[in-house]
Amino acid sequence: MLNVDAMRKADKADTQDGAAVATSKPPVVEVLSASKTFGDGTQALAPVDLTIQDGEFLTLIGPSGCGKSTLLKLIAKLIEPSDGRLVWWRGGFDQVGSDGKKLAFVFQDATLMPWARIGTNVRLPLDLAGMAKDVSEPKVADALARVGLESFAKHYPRQLSGGMRMRASIARALVTNPDLLLMDEPFGALDEFTRNKLDADLLDLWWEKKLTTVFVTHSIYEAVFLSTRVAVMAARPGRIFKIMNIDEPMPRDERFRESPRFADLCRQLSGWLADASLPAARASHGDQAL
Repeated sequence: MLNVDAMRKADKADTQDGAAVATSKPPVVEVLSASKTFGDGTQALAPVDLTIQDGEFLTLIGPSGCGKSTLLKLIAKLIEPSDGRLVWWRGGFDQVGSDGKKLAFVFQDATLMPWARIGTNVRLPLDLAGMAKDVSEPKVADALARVGLESFAKHYPRQLSGGMRMRASIARALVTNPDLLLMDEPFGALDEFTRNKLDADLLDLWWEKKLTTVFVTHSIYEAVFLSTRVAVMAARPGRIFKIMNIDEPMPRDERFRESPRFADLCRQLSGWLADASLPAARASHGDQAL
């Protein structure tokens, strides 16, 4: 476990009526007026403009059907926008998958191969990339150690708890050393104790690697605990309603969860979510603060 007190050196950012004040960090991805309408005519996303900054932990939260997962899949290039575009800036390339443009996606389910041992599951992206086993094995061991599963490489998924299987899924995402980590409600099916523990461990990993992360959740408490920024989305069609900077030092621990500041931020975010669900919010574009 990382020494939390020794690493509380993150810069604070201001929040003015929910408007995120711009920082000097360069972007990794820019979403430029990207919208999505599916073949049946359903408009899942209105035009969205969003800058994902290098090294930040950005969380998407909003009512069911507001397009959180759709936006995440657009960023991952799993689906294409109907209009607008997405641009990757790091390294001068603008296409996901170009040299130096690795991303990893962690789904709601661990999606492990049940017939394969955990080490083999974690090694899968490296096997698909054609990496020799003698080169990939140390990377697998390191990824498993980062999530506390170094002793479980030879176990099968059925022999692990739900939380441990999700750890293995995160290890598989980390093994490629990605530029961007996308996570779609990865802990939603877990009990609260396990979820809080994985949240804390994920935040330690994020802090250690300075890994740009976009995280989807329905949990206000999880969003406030994890994030440097929280984007609240409204539905019909989905769009950014407001963005909150979480102006608290990183990394965080139980002291932050128990603090008055945490409670205040949760109350404010809860109010924004309620406003985002009102009919008036559906008729407007909200207050984007990007």
